[in-house]
Amino acid sequence: MITLTASARALRVVHVLWVIGFLVGTTTHTADLILGGVNAYGGFPLGVRLFWVTLTILDPAAAALIIFRRRPGIVLGSTVMIADIAVNWTVFATVGGLSFFGVISQSLFAVLILVTARPLWIWFGPSSKREQANQNRKA
Repeated sequence: MITLTASARALRVVHVLWVIGFLVGTTTHTADLILGGVNAYGGFPLGVRLFWVTLTILDPAAAALIIFRRRPGIVLGSTVMIADIAVNWTVFATVGGLSFFGVISQSLFAVLILVTARPLWIWFGPSSKREQANQNRKA
């Protein structure tokens, strides 16, 4: 029987937290679009509305890549979260209409993403034949 080390367990927990976080985002934006239709984000500037609709595709894409332990998921997830908190804090500060709880919880998730991206990157290992070949050449 294989036993997991504390760090392997921690990485599995982080892995699950990443997936849950992006699935929460997926659910939120999908529900917004189902309930609100094309005017789901009608009170906000066009660029913000387009960004939030795009998250309906980017969040599940990040979740899927992370589920399958693909390094591009780390890049996509990190990029999405940095952009998301930048947009949401800007909207919160200038336009309003977003909850303080929402921007804080997203910011905390973004901190988790940024702090754990490198350990996950290492744990995921090379995700393509090209990366594996490059690592073999360096060894």
